[in-house]
Amino acid sequence: MSPVYKRWYDHDPKLLEVIELLKNYQDELMEQAELFLQKLEEQVSKEAIDRFYELVKPINGCRWYDKNPTISKTVEILRVVPPDVQKACAEKFISALKDMGIDYESQNQD
Repeated sequence: MSPVYKRWYDHDPKLLEVIELLKNYQDELMEQAELFLQKLEEQVSKEAIDRFYELVKPINGCRWYDKNPTISKTVEILRVVPPDVQKACAEKFISALKDMGIDYESQNQD
């Protein structure tokens, strides 16, 4: 029997870590979120991303990430892609932080 997770990102420690980092350091990580969206737009298209976001964003955004459209798009896209893509994105995000010289203490165990 597979475990039941409370939140969609609890299944992977790296993904959980990225979501927590975005939640706690939105301003500091805005550039990384913008870069993520830009790379995705190169593969799909800006119009497709914008259309998708218009379909999934809540009318009365009350979640922590709904206050910022860039962070909101990033989280929503991560939410709907397959788990293997989520994992790859999370690993690249954390690797990019290290490449940028951003040092932080991981709160999650691998």
